[in-house]
Amino acid sequence: MAETRSTARTGGSRQRASHSLEAVVGEAVALLDEDGEAALTFRALAARLGGGVGSIYWYVSGKDELVARASDHVLAGVLADTEGATGSPDPVDDLRAVAVAFFEAVSSRPWLGAYFLRDVDLQPNAVLLYERLGQQVLRLHLPPRETFHAVSAVMGYVIGTAADLGRRPEAAGGDAAEPERGLDDLVAHWRGLDPEQFPFIRHVVEEFAVHEDAEQFRAGLDLLLAGLRLQADRQR
Repeated sequence: MAETRSTARTGGSRQRASHSLEAVVGEAVALLDEDGEAALTFRALAARLGGGVGSIYWYVSGKDELVARASDHVLAGVLADTEGATGSPDPVDDLRAVAVAFFEAVSSRPWLGAYFLRDVDLQPNAVLLYERLGQQVLRLHLPPRETFHAVSAVMGYVIGTAADLGRRPEAAGGDAAEPERGLDDLVAHWRGLDPEQFPFIRHVVEEFAVHEDAEQFRAGLDLLLAGLRLQADRQR
């Protein structure tokens, strides 16, 4: 990541930087991963970097820019991990591989999905990831509207599912055992529902009790991609 300095940040009142943009962004990602977005303050970041708060403003104008750059930093890793997922004979397989890698990044970082493509000037890797997903759909030779809808559906499913997982108490620094207790309570409640009034819930409750989030995500993604494959086949 280039160590560029904006002329808007080089006034005499700024403390001259003693680190680098790469170091600032890297430590910001570490803070975000450890304790979430609320923990990322310029004071906390400066303490980790060993400098003053003013030195951070040498590189970024505020927290929104910092998190946007942190998001793009993480997405560089997703791009690297999916570099080989673009040339298989089956574009749907490649699309699935990129989507799964993106999900794995976002599901462990609730802040990441909220900042994806928020500022394209600061997030070239986000644009490249969006393009990588889109290029796999292009290989299906759908019309522009259907191509756009397909990519939007995949992106929405990935980010939406990951964001839902990120709302759990453990993601906000709560008790790591709390999600399990909540699941157990919900399962117990569902098992006690009237099967005539709630036939669907009673039908799936035992699966819900033992489900794994990652497996559930992949199953839903496969259903979505199966529909995309059928749509592509109809275009031929």
